[in-house]
Amino acid sequence: MKLASLLGHSSELLQLVRLSERPADSVIDTFFRSHKYLGSHDRRFIAETTYGTLRHLRKCEYLLVKALDGAEGGMIQEDGFLLLAVTYLVVLDRRTKIEADDVHPILKSGKLKQNLSGIMKAIAASQKSNGGEPEPIALKYSFPDWMVARFVEQYGGLETEALCRSLNEQAQVTLRVNELKSNVQACQQALKAEEIETIPGAFSPISLHLTKRLNVFQLESFRSGLFEVQDEGSQLLPLIIDPKPTAKVLDVCAGAGGKTLELAALMKNRGEIVATDVHSSRLEELRKRIRRAGASNVRIQQIEDVADLAEKYHGYFDVVLVDAPCSGIGTLRRNPGMKWMVTEETVKEVSEKQFHILDASACLVKDGGILTYATCTLFREENEGVVEPFLQQHPEFSISSVPPSSSRFDSTKFFDGKYVRFLPHREGTDGFFVAVLRKKGLPRS
Repeated sequence: MKLASLLGHSSELLQLVRLSERPADSVIDTFFRSHKYLGSHDRRFIAETTYGTLRHLRKCEYLLVKALDGAEGGMIQEDGFLLLAVTYLVVLDRRTKIEADDVHPILKSGKLKQNLSGIMKAIAASQKSNGGEPEPIALKYSFPDWMVARFVEQYGGLETEALCRSLNEQAQVTLRVNELKSNVQACQQALKAEEIETIPGAFSPISLHLTKRLNVFQLESFRSGLFEVQDEGSQLLPLIIDPKPTAKVLDVCAGAGGKTLELAALMKNRGEIVATDVHSSRLEELRKRIRRAGASNVRIQQIEDVADLAEKYHGYFDVVLVDAPCSGIGTLRRNPGMKWMVTEETVKEVSEKQFHILDASACLVKDGGILTYATCTLFREENEGVVEPFLQQHPEFSISSVPPSSSRFDSTKFFDGKYVRFLPHREGTDGFFVAVLRKKGLPRS
């Protein structure tokens, strides 16, 4: 496909993502399913251009306005997404040489076409030094000002810059080996037989990283349930919980069930896992994954509210996992458009919802049992800001000063004295927060 057509498809997709409330990966998947004529190389270019522009959107907007110098500001409305993608490719990515002739056929504005050569030169020169003044972190890495201000408050300036830089990087593809059907060595060999090279993960003993990005969902090894695609940080949560094979476990916000399935494997298909969620579509996906994984100790239940479980399951579970819905900022490497969707009001609203879910889950834990609260966000308001008021209202729970660890994973390195954290710039995983709360009393047999 010609470069002009690739740029046109990229700008169309970028516009769809920006106007949608769905995650970028979902919009992109739908786009490619409706454009089946696109080859693998075309898809890669379009997807990488879209993701790259999203990651650096604020910087691209700044550079584009600087290049136009206000003269054509009123003309770019209909060509804005195209010019943003071009700015990303020319100034920040720089792997593809783009000339005015590549852009001219797909421009809609006649006035822009008349001065296109000058505009392209201005875009190429827009990244020149800003008089020696250091760029603000929010502009340099394309983040909202309020978000960077929160990061600086929590992590300090130097660590915030490293964090923002890492959140703009492309996440590697990580697999979790399904120990109900395989082990790391056997799975690695099965993938090698399909010409897929992998290396072991750094922290999870059941993880494999692909050495090259590709779609694994058509592989026979995936269809037969040897592995799931799951970030290494996400894999560590069930390893921290480390349920006994005979345990009764509740996964409150199970969603499509990545952690549910890992818990089932860790329990060797014994014990009992109840997986609940308010979204029927996610639970339907979990049913499919359960069949593929060969998990037989999971029971699915759709709920309208966690409080609905109190009558039937009061004091019933050895382990309750609240993998709470959150702003998802820790997953920006995979969902770069999220940082433009989340607002300060979003964080406030979701933290109130998180507290309700944790509060309603407390009565479901038996004496001596464990309540684990986890998020994939980086904001204190959704993490400590939920756990600390919960502990004030629930003196029957306490948080250990000893890092939660198991025979297969030692969390000491990630423990700050109360909580376990995984941060993208430190561990190379998605961002996660984990609080392990124990209910007082002796466990009942």
